[in-house]
Amino acid sequence: MLDKLYECENKYEELEHLLTEPEVLADSERYTKAATELASLRETVETFRAYKAAKAEIEDAENVLADPSCDSDMRSLAEEQILEAKAEAEKLTAKLRELLKSNDPSSNRDVVMEIRAGTGGEEAALFAAVLFRMYTKYAEGRGWQVSVADANETEIGGFKEIVFTVEGKGVYGRMKYESGVHRVQRVPQTEAGGRIHTSAATVAVFPESDDDGFELDMNEVEVDTYRSGGAGGQHINKTESAIRLTHKPTGIVVTCQDQRSQIKNKERAFKVLKARLKDLYETEKKTSESLDRRNQVGSGDRSQRIRTYNYTQNRITDHRIGYTAYYLDEFVNGKMDDLIDRLSAAEGAERLAGGSAGDGSDDWEQ
Repeated sequence: MLDKLYECENKYEELEHLLTEPEVLADSERYTKAATELASLRETVETFRAYKAAKAEIEDAENVLADPSCDSDMRSLAEEQILEAKAEAEKLTAKLRELLKSNDPSSNRDVVMEIRAGTGGEEAALFAAVLFRMYTKYAEGRGWQVSVADANETEIGGFKEIVFTVEGKGVYGRMKYESGVHRVQRVPQTEAGGRIHTSAATVAVFPESDDDGFELDMNEVEVDTYRSGGAGGQHINKTESAIRLTHKPTGIVVTCQDQRSQIKNKERAFKVLKARLKDLYETEKKTSESLDRRNQVGSGDRSQRIRTYNYTQNRITDHRIGYTAYYLDEFVNGKMDDLIDRLSAAEGAERLAGGSAGDGSDDWEQ
């Protein structure tokens, strides 16, 4: 982990120098990107430098104690300095652990999300609509923007599937824990007998592709236009504004018809396609990694049942961390932060367990 901190510091210094280069100063897009990255590293680097200063104080004081000519007054001052500097180093070590834990380069990326109704028929589609509303409410509370790319709505207001983007600061860092199977237990609107049914919906969360690290071969993409369906008035019926993209090597199909502008639909469809392809390729690379890695809280395994929503008991249960609470009514209205905070903490604990003793000592330096 100490290597990661030095990497952060070196990158920070490189960016500081880069921002003084005339060609960067003349390129507003490049300058903004570098300045943003610099700002994201600042707290980690400043904390690391304070940590190194505290360690240097300890070393200086220990050298004083090792000097045979050290008198009692100097020895007393040196011992006091060691105690204070060790306490400061311990505090800074804890902070660095947290900063590294949250310093995932993809945390601030926007996301593409897909919700699909699973087992349960119409009730599953209605539950998919509940999940979409829940995420929309949560996004609104954090100042994020939600935009629907495509939706297959049922006659009574459910979704067989819905694809949407969420844009804002720290989106992927919070939403990545939502990938998986969500199960609901409640009396369906379609059930006259009042019996509790169990149904499910699947959520997929894809971080938007970083254009610097992912190339899409346009020769492999087939682009089709067609007339949008569903509500929307005469405009939608008269123009071929909807876009369908087919990635020929993988067979992935992406459609977007939410916007009246064909250009906007095309732009959003490519954004979804890139995110799905990058996720596919990264998942393939991870298949050779250890089982422990794949079982991490934030792994995004969409075949895993992650959560149960029990309406009769007003209970929310996250099966990954054994979390149970009785405020489901608030949770589905966007009050998700407590659970997401706990999931983040659990993921951080897993990472630290794999890279340190986790006892507050300096073993993480090794």
